[in-house]
Amino acid sequence: MLAGAVLNQHSRSYTDWLLLAGLCGFLFFWGLGYFGLIGADEPRYAQVAREMLARRNWVTPFLDGKPWLEKPVLYYWETMLVYSIAGVSDWAARVPAALNATLMSIAVYLFLRRFRPGFQLDGALMTASAAGVIGFARAASMDMPLAAMFTIALLAWYGWYESGAKHYLALFYVFLGFATLAKGPVAPFLAASVIIIFLAAAKNLRRVSRTLWIPGIVLFCAITLPWYIAVQIRNPEFFRVFILEHNLARFGTGVYHHKEAFWYFVPVVLLGLIPWTIFVTAALLDSIRAWWSERKQLFQPENALNVFLMIWLVVPAVFFSLSQSKLPGYMLPALPAGTLLLAEYVRRQVLRPDPRPDYLLIICHSIVAAFPLIPALMLNYILLQHRLPWGSALAISSALAATLAIGMIVTLRTQLSLRMLRFVTLIPVVLSLAAVLRNAAPTLDATLSARPLVNQIDRMENKRLPIAGFRLSRETEYGLEFYRNQIVARYNWGQIPAGEHLVVAPSGLRTAIAEKVPERRVLYLGSFAPQGLDYFWVGEKGSH
Repeated sequence: MLAGAVLNQHSRSYTDWLLLAGLCGFLFFWGLGYFGLIGADEPRYAQVAREMLARRNWVTPFLDGKPWLEKPVLYYWETMLVYSIAGVSDWAARVPAALNATLMSIAVYLFLRRFRPGFQLDGALMTASAAGVIGFARAASMDMPLAAMFTIALLAWYGWYESGAKHYLALFYVFLGFATLAKGPVAPFLAASVIIIFLAAAKNLRRVSRTLWIPGIVLFCAITLPWYIAVQIRNPEFFRVFILEHNLARFGTGVYHHKEAFWYFVPVVLLGLIPWTIFVTAALLDSIRAWWSERKQLFQPENALNVFLMIWLVVPAVFFSLSQSKLPGYMLPALPAGTLLLAEYVRRQVLRPDPRPDYLLIICHSIVAAFPLIPALMLNYILLQHRLPWGSALAISSALAATLAIGMIVTLRTQLSLRMLRFVTLIPVVLSLAAVLRNAAPTLDATLSARPLVNQIDRMENKRLPIAGFRLSRETEYGLEFYRNQIVARYNWGQIPAGEHLVVAPSGLRTAIAEKVPERRVLYLGSFAPQGLDYFWVGEKGSH
């Protein structure tokens, strides 16, 4: 009988790993190159890693041949390694984020298997399938490396808090060091805030001094200080640019033009947790009620994790709400706390003597989970018409989403348990992502990425010329730089190449371009209609 139980456990573990690997592979890796790099950050960070690799420089980030010191180095190192193996490409620039998201999901699984066995797959799949996690796992940016390292660090700290095993505390300092290399001092600050508030609420502040473990601090310094010291020595302006401007000034002023309302991160978190938003909210409210009604038992080992997760979820939102600069990615490190809180909620509900779920919650959850299928199926129209058009397409999409929601409601009500929650909820997640990647990827590419524009120019070009931009958006400029692997001269700044070159500009600016180079010939070459751009050939001086 014992042998059978062990065999059954191994079989379940094997199945768990297959499911987790399959879902992470689909959610994070499938179709990474279906559309090109979008926004300003993706092509910019991808190009920095390329320039560092070309220079064989693992210390100073470079952009346009000059030091670019706004961000730390972890993402660049990861991308350089991927470039070295797979070559430079847009999908390769996104692989590090996908790998970090996978590592985070695995860490959640291992943590729950060790400390809350039986629900480890629930927590891992819920974390992997949150909309914010999927989105940033497919983006060439620093946000997912930070979120993954920060999540593993806090899980390791709580593992030490509950078990007392020092190897967990060592892991905490190791991954906190990686988090500091991913985004800077915000990682140890947020970790310290979560831990101190938790220990203060538990009336156990003596654990703060025990957390300050000398071997762990040495590990943290060994990971972080070599790069920070080296980059400062090579670039004396690093402290001013990175710490004073891109940390303190970004937090305290609106100099970077990302000002939003104080409550901005409330909808960001709610949207980032889709499709789990309703049940995460229920789990949070349940934990708050327990805080007030069961304070004496709340910090027992069985219950303390809920308080820790609740504080972890709230602290980043409150902290960044005070910032004068707000971006959606700031909330990514908080999302795993929400999905873990939900996994704990499901565990408590399933283990109740009469595990009957709240039908109103099931109905609301099913609607919220199925709704993203509508914009996913209609994304082509939204990108091209900038609205959700009325008509048969919207009616069909809505009918499919409604059918899916009804099926989820019926399944969960029939089972009379939340054990099926993860399974039925992953169906709309998979369908929505598949719809975006299979149907809308070409439109995303054409309307938001510089890749098809560069492909069009390359096909027309007889020889490779320098390229310039005139009144272009930052997104287009950085996209041109990555896909052309050239520095884009800015006509707006008086950067006009001396020899013949190409100019890209919004449609209708040929006369304005000719006025910039009155003594030179300007020849219209073509247009890229999806983004309203024209491109021209400009001859050498005296070619008019």
